[in-house]
Amino acid sequence: MQTLKLSRLAQLAALIFITVNTAIAQGTTQQPTPSPSPTAAAQPATTPLQPILPKKPRVVAMIGNVELDDIVEVNVENLEDWAQTNDPSKLVPYINGRAISGNYPEELHLERGRLIYHLEVTPENKRVWIDLLGAPTSMRKPASLSVGLENGSAFDSKHDRSNPVTMTVISPVYGLIALLVIVVTLALLIWLVRKTNIIREPGPPPVSGRRRPYNLGRAQMAFWFFLVYSSYMAIWLITDALDTITPSLLALMGISAGTALGEALIDNGKDTARMNQLQDLTAERQAVEQSITQSETDLDSTNTAPATLADQSNRDALNRMLTDSRTRLGQIDQQLRALNAQQITPASAGFLRDILSDSSGYSFHRFQIFAWTIVLGIIFMSSVYNNLTMPEFSPTLLGLMGLSAGTYIGFKFPEQK
Repeated sequence: MQTLKLSRLAQLAALIFITVNTAIAQGTTQQPTPSPSPTAAAQPATTPLQPILPKKPRVVAMIGNVELDDIVEVNVENLEDWAQTNDPSKLVPYINGRAISGNYPEELHLERGRLIYHLEVTPENKRVWIDLLGAPTSMRKPASLSVGLENGSAFDSKHDRSNPVTMTVISPVYGLIALLVIVVTLALLIWLVRKTNIIREPGPPPVSGRRRPYNLGRAQMAFWFFLVYSSYMAIWLITDALDTITPSLLALMGISAGTALGEALIDNGKDTARMNQLQDLTAERQAVEQSITQSETDLDSTNTAPATLADQSNRDALNRMLTDSRTRLGQIDQQLRALNAQQITPASAGFLRDILSDSSGYSFHRFQIFAWTIVLGIIFMSSVYNNLTMPEFSPTLLGLMGLSAGTYIGFKFPEQK
């Protein structure tokens, strides 16, 4: 009995030993997979961080009048953020995509996004303003407006080509005043030309009551005067510039004035020579008439006295003297008639005929100076309209104009007035 109990205890111990060994072996060969925690399962996949870009500035409003020598305010959103990495004092206006270089803001209000500009012409932006305002077709025209760095690009703007602002080329008030002044000046000049001798040959009016002929030199002076006068006012009106008279233009006006002055001196010299000759012939005529009267008296006395040989010789001498005096008197009368005929004031035959012809008819030297004046006038007006500047004529062109004027003056000496 006791032996049976011992056998059972041995079997139970062996069974426990086998079970423990089996459990230990399974623990070393297989590791259980841990289940994911709820926190790890809820986390998303990680991505690299992106930098936060600042918002781009944009022009949203404009207050004022886009016109030279005027004040304009430009409102820019996000300007303060942009100014943290850039210099807002270097912002310039952009009109029709063109940077107005050197026209920096006079006032900056970053917290409110305000830029205040005084639009003006500087040496840096003169060419741009000429391109914007040149060849005007109306007093105002549409234009896009923005701001930006002068060496960069313009900001986005509300006032692009689809929503432009109005740019004033010519102020309506000053434009009407200037136009009125120019029209009045032109009307006055035309009236003086037609009713007075302002550009006509000097001297008394013709006997017929008509006006004296037009003078080429004076007409050229009047042409350049009005052209320069009206162009100067137009350029000042648009660009507010005062120093617009170029040295070559002064030279051209000097050539014109010299032509008229030389012509006047030559004509005056001719008049003086004619008057001196007329006075000399008149005095000589009076002396010859007195000599004829004295000779006739002496001859009558000789004829009434008793005839002697000496009286006959004296009578022959008196007859020869009387014949010579009468011959000379006839010559003097002929010369006086010729001088008086030259002194008769000619009447005007029309503007073009007067300035292109002399007593011999149409003259090429007159036509030459007239043609070159018209050509230079067209060049002048084209430069003022397109470039808003007085043209700078080359020395060669001025020399050609001076040569034409000199030729005209040279032919004026033998020309009959």
